[in-house]
Amino acid sequence: MIHTKWVRVLITVVIIVVGGIFLWQYNQIAKPQMVNSDGRTFEKAQVVEIIQDNIQEDGSRVGDQIVSLQMESGPHAGETVQANCPNGLLFGTVCQPGMQVIVISSTIGQLDLQTVYNVDRSLPIYLYIAVFLILLCIVGGKKGVKSAVSLLFTFICFVFLFFPMILRGIWPIIAAMITSAIVLGVSMYLLNGWTRKSGIAFLATLGGLLISGAAAIIFGHAVNLSGYNVSNIENLMFVAQNTMIDVGQILFAGILFASLGAVMDIAMDVTSACAEIVKHNPYISRKALFQAGMNVGRDVMGTMSTTLILAFFGGSLGVWVLDYVYDLPYLQLINSNAIGIEIMKGFSASFGVIFTVPIAAALSAFYKRK
Repeated sequence: MIHTKWVRVLITVVIIVVGGIFLWQYNQIAKPQMVNSDGRTFEKAQVVEIIQDNIQEDGSRVGDQIVSLQMESGPHAGETVQANCPNGLLFGTVCQPGMQVIVISSTIGQLDLQTVYNVDRSLPIYLYIAVFLILLCIVGGKKGVKSAVSLLFTFICFVFLFFPMILRGIWPIIAAMITSAIVLGVSMYLLNGWTRKSGIAFLATLGGLLISGAAAIIFGHAVNLSGYNVSNIENLMFVAQNTMIDVGQILFAGILFASLGAVMDIAMDVTSACAEIVKHNPYISRKALFQAGMNVGRDVMGTMSTTLILAFFGGSLGVWVLDYVYDLPYLQLINSNAIGIEIMKGFSASFGVIFTVPIAAALSAFYKRK
């Protein structure tokens, strides 16, 4: 028993090392310079003094603040410099003495310019994530720790596998399926080990993802929508002209990733329920087990589909609010790219959830222990 345990540990270490070396090598790819950033860096600083404020008598702010900063990083670290702080909703902030900020430090010839980019959010972000992971581990126990590791692995796959794949010219939807399969396999292993249950859930999830992707592609073709109809297509086209990325498929790849969590959840729900039924009643027929799995899946399916649609609705709430306030005509709304894309996202993912139920139930019944 102890020998087997150490063999598993050794295999895991070897896989991690080999996988890490592969990802490091795979990321050795030349990225085209999309923006000229020569002479410009982002540095940390602390506001020392407000030299000139931009507040008006009515309380509004117009123009820029002029502030004194104590630089904490970069070539001017330790020096006190003067900087402009723009009055913007996306860039700049309202500076106060003692505030930690991020500064755009630009060097043009002999001239050094400092501009406040935004509040330094690094520490609150790190603390927020740390509190989440700690709570996940405390409440979830060993399963929580494994879930935290699974989340970290998922992030690594997105950054160090999916992005390099599409930059190397692999179709985004294919890259998304490969990445999803790897993330899914590792997540299933961490949470449930290599068992019949996790294997069935893995296959059912892949089936649901394929259906989500197919539903999105079919709907997109029917209504003439693709990744070229998204709001930031101009920037994406510039990327496409300078890289091997097929930006038209990024929308469909995103739908696969958005569907992954919900499809995996319902696949595991149905599979676990069927496994528990077989455990307590090993002589149950395959037909009865399939029906039991369908009954469990129907209970979860409705709430899961609603959750997906609400998630996409909430993510694009700004678009819906603008459409409502401007009271746009129905024919304009229903035929707009933005509304069509949101419908495609929400319902394509829900198609995957719906079909995952019979897939998981059928696989559980077919592979039932005799």
